[in-house]
Amino acid sequence: MPLDKSNVKKVLFIASYRKDRAPGQRFRFEQYFNYLSEHGYNCELSYFIDEKDDILYHPGKYFQKSRIIAKAARIRLDNLFHKNDYDIIFIFREAFMMGNVFFEKQFKRSRAKLIFDFDDSIWHLDISEANKRFHWLKNPDKTGHIISLCDMVFAGNPYLAQYAYYYCSNVVVIPTTINTDEYQRVSISNGNGKVTIGWSGSVTTIKHFKLALPFLQRIKDKYGDKVAIKVIGDSNYRNDRLNIESLNWNKADEINELSSFDIGIMPLPDDEWSKGKCGLKGLQYMALNVAAVMSPVGINTEIIEHGANGFLASSEDEWFQIISQLIEDENLRKRIGTAARQTVIDRYSVNSQKENYLRYFTELLNNQKTKE
Repeated sequence: MPLDKSNVKKVLFIASYRKDRAPGQRFRFEQYFNYLSEHGYNCELSYFIDEKDDILYHPGKYFQKSRIIAKAARIRLDNLFHKNDYDIIFIFREAFMMGNVFFEKQFKRSRAKLIFDFDDSIWHLDISEANKRFHWLKNPDKTGHIISLCDMVFAGNPYLAQYAYYYCSNVVVIPTTINTDEYQRVSISNGNGKVTIGWSGSVTTIKHFKLALPFLQRIKDKYGDKVAIKVIGDSNYRNDRLNIESLNWNKADEINELSSFDIGIMPLPDDEWSKGKCGLKGLQYMALNVAAVMSPVGINTEIIEHGANGFLASSEDEWFQIISQLIEDENLRKRIGTAARQTVIDRYSVNSQKENYLRYFTELLNNQKTKE
């Protein structure tokens, strides 16, 4: 039955990147657009970093970066001009990259309900190497202020929700999810019988991969050419001693490249920033039947049932022993991978969460009181 267009609600999603570019946006809200549209919500994404603006996270280029900031301000000012056109304004992490909450305060004065969504411990300062000299422009403390302005908060895990409760009483946990209809393992034949150990991330998170180097060196020393090591997300990363294959991330190749993994690793430091992470790369591995080994930090301990649908490893010896076991036992890799995908389907898939997503939107608007 066709939708009654007179009842369609308008939602403005405030984020930084164009569609299908940033993992946080893709796996937290963009993949719900079609479902929301089918149920009476018109979704509009407002962003300011497009393909040619990726220099924002490269060293130098200060003039070009200042132009991006100016462009972002123009776009957000235009959003303010149209703020009363929307029923919901959905803010992912922040409206503007500077340290103030000017735009969020103005959105609060609109007729729209405000939703805040976050998937990292962004109240802690975490600056990329390329922009460390500009750390003074950031203000992680503004996260709590933004939350206090919002009518509802979507937190990626219970740790983030606990923080949000200090500033807003209407907090719900929406895990980062995978579209398992799209994420299906592709048969990849490398023709050489090697077991591929893989990591997926970005230029800013390659520091986490480096935590794996001690145990990967031991694995390479033990198994030699029987194993291959692949890094996705930073093609400039080099480690000739381990003969690591490094690739840039590309959405068109994402599923194929991840499907080439036999073992997927997610090492993390046990710090406050990592506790806020939502396990995305581990969920990506698991959705594609890849046996995942993850640090027991934050949400990872809820996602993984050790030895059943994946493995948790703390020490170098534990990483070495678990990965060795997986290299030597193909049947174990397959059993773990099958259970892993089922976990994602049941608890961390779009299909498992989409009704909750829609319900929270609808409940928020049904409880709406007219703003004066």
